[in-house]
Amino acid sequence: MIRFLINRLGGSLVVLLIMSFIIYGLIGLMPGDPIDEMIAANPDLTSEDVAHLKSLHGLDKPIMERYGNWLSAALGGDFGYSRIHARPALEILMPHLWNTTVLMSIVMALSLAIAIPLGVAAAYKPNSFLDYGANLISFAGISVPPFWLALLAIIIFSVTLGWFPAGGMETVGDGGLGDRARHMVLPVMVLTLHTVGGYTRFIRASMIQTLRQDFIRTARAKGMSDIRLLIHHALRNAILPLVTVVALGFGSLFSGALITETMFSWLGVGKLIFDSILGNDFNLALVGLLFATLMTLIGNIIADIAYTWVDPRIDLAAGAGRA
Repeated sequence: MIRFLINRLGGSLVVLLIMSFIIYGLIGLMPGDPIDEMIAANPDLTSEDVAHLKSLHGLDKPIMERYGNWLSAALGGDFGYSRIHARPALEILMPHLWNTTVLMSIVMALSLAIAIPLGVAAAYKPNSFLDYGANLISFAGISVPPFWLALLAIIIFSVTLGWFPAGGMETVGDGGLGDRARHMVLPVMVLTLHTVGGYTRFIRASMIQTLRQDFIRTARAKGMSDIRLLIHHALRNAILPLVTVVALGFGSLFSGALITETMFSWLGVGKLIFDSILGNDFNLALVGLLFATLMTLIGNIIADIAYTWVDPRIDLAAGAGRA
């Protein structure tokens, strides 16, 4: 296990390094830079002033040299300053990261709590009304755009019924736990409806395939109860594909849901990255995207470890040895 973790961590660092270069290059090639924004805001700047500012910020150097300077500073813990907020990029990222973590953790927990029982029940009785209903809910959740769901939720529950706030994170002058929970209801509902369909489809398809295996027939022939058969035998084998899907979505847990966060003015990482790109805040956008990449890589490592817990027959040490 230790050897496997060392190999995976080493590979993840290489991937993160490559992604940092790609993201830095793409952001650096975007039209416009902070100096261009200054020129647009202050037409009195002369060409000498522009050249001095570009030299001061290192924007007159080749992109490879600029990346090398950024990487050496980042390895020392300095990820640069946010141009919009005039504060260190990490200092801006952390509060938004917490907001996204709270929102997406609730969404993922609710999605799994709904999808696993629904998928198991649909697979246990295929082609039944329950199965058709689960398929309908799944396809609707996958197909409907999240911005449309967000608009519909705002119109129904905020404008028409007035039950929940249409956006924001708290009421000005309140900010209590109950008030923040009311602001969280609509984005959680929209994201859960959008996420639960995919999870349900995966667990249903995997359960149907598992229930056709010989060991399930043998256990049923021995008189094992349906509940024990489904939970202790079929589900433990069928849940492996879902573990992979959840691990791939682990990065989104920290990168946030850009569209939903924007629609509901939820100050999360997704909205922060979007706003920083629009505002040419390169340092902040780069840190946010790299952190999302890092969380995706960590999610894949956690998924590999979870495989051994779900199915003890999987030997990570043997896989590391073959690698």
